[in-house]
Amino acid sequence: MTDPQLRDVPIGISATGSRTEFDSMGDVDVPAGHYWGAQTQRSLIHFSIGDDHMPIEVYHAYGYVKKACALVNEAAGRLPEWKAAAIVRAADETIDGKLDAEFPLYVWQTGSGTQSNMNVNEVLSNRSIQLLGGDLGSQHPVGPNDDVNMGQSSNDTFPTAMHVAAVRMLDDVLLPKVEALTEAIEAKAQQWDSIVKIGRTHLEDAVPLTVGQEWSGYAAQLRACIAEIRHVREGLLELAVGGTAVGTGLNAPKGFSKDVAAKIAELLGKPFVTAPNKFAAQGSLDPMVRASAGLRGLAVALMKIANDMRWLASGPRTGFAELLLPQNEPGSSIMPGKVNPTQCEAIVMIAIQVLGDDSAIAFAGSQGNFELNAMRPVIINNFLHSARILADGCEKFRTFSVEGTQVNEKKVAEYVAESVMLVTALSPVIGYQNSAHIAESAIAEGTTLKEAALASGKVDEETFDKIVNPLAMVGDGVEGA
Repeated sequence: MTDPQLRDVPIGISATGSRTEFDSMGDVDVPAGHYWGAQTQRSLIHFSIGDDHMPIEVYHAYGYVKKACALVNEAAGRLPEWKAAAIVRAADETIDGKLDAEFPLYVWQTGSGTQSNMNVNEVLSNRSIQLLGGDLGSQHPVGPNDDVNMGQSSNDTFPTAMHVAAVRMLDDVLLPKVEALTEAIEAKAQQWDSIVKIGRTHLEDAVPLTVGQEWSGYAAQLRACIAEIRHVREGLLELAVGGTAVGTGLNAPKGFSKDVAAKIAELLGKPFVTAPNKFAAQGSLDPMVRASAGLRGLAVALMKIANDMRWLASGPRTGFAELLLPQNEPGSSIMPGKVNPTQCEAIVMIAIQVLGDDSAIAFAGSQGNFELNAMRPVIINNFLHSARILADGCEKFRTFSVEGTQVNEKKVAEYVAESVMLVTALSPVIGYQNSAHIAESAIAEGTTLKEAALASGKVDEETFDKIVNPLAMVGDGVEGA
């Protein structure tokens, strides 16, 4: 008997109504126009909860996992070439998003991710059967468990798909957009490095700095966040696949874990490796918790930057009005001419959501019991959600706020001229107490600092003009150091 030949069959099933699929518990009717099977349908019946579907990025990542396993099993002679070719073809279609409609399951399902793993197994099985000219639902000549899932368990492949999806999201989506935002802020810092402004601590007037120095702080915060995300990303490069049910590797061939990790690394061009201890990799989700903490750190930094910007742009007549933000849309349905710092507000809301997502991830991460953490779906859903909204938020914030922001130099100069905290420069010359009395007098009598200083008799005009020089008080930041 000759081996079945792989055919060029377009994606899709021209059928209506239902067909009968089966699993170990018996027969189940499934929609005839879809590739999924009995276990997927059972999950749809039992777990149609809310509108939270398993992120599609998990299924794309699963495509790489199943492709790698098929190739390794073929190379070892455990899968015939024709069967592996069909699975690889279906896996490639999954990776490319061509089968997205076949992955309908909800986040709120079994905590191991078994139903999503079987969803993938069933879809790849039926698509392979179609490509080989067999009957859908027959599990022949390609079975979802025996062939697509060969040497695997949901307990090791789902965390593997989680890590693959998370790394791809960080590398391809989040980090490039945070980098672009950081570069835009750095450009503003350089552009404004010689514009002196009054600093503020405790929300009160403080000594001067430059606008560029202030913005260099924002850029440094983001640089530190990028470095931390890259650091925690390293833990995601360790893959659980090969540990099978409890970490012992039962039913996985010798060397399977290293071979599959190496194949995933080859397919993605990323340095994935097998986790050195599968019991930790499957009994916990600590690398995901640490990675989420990296996202939380970015959210905190972005909230600080966005809040500073919206406060510094407050006004235009009765606020700080130091910054002029781009006017993107009307700000009020009742107040004509009002424009609001909407991009900043969006960033703050995103940061709040990420902090909530991270709290759920940390709590779920603490719920590992013995050889399995069974809170996986909520963790990967929240992680990918956080990374996605942070990425999109950074892109919009850069494009529609940061890049178009300007300094209101007239207002900034007025604040410098009116500040009494410039008296700090006099402290080394006439003493802290004398300087404090001058500042207190200026505030109480509504005079300028210079007027109060000269009236005190503690300093003459020449000395005051020489020492109380805002530009000289900002340090090396004016030179860009």
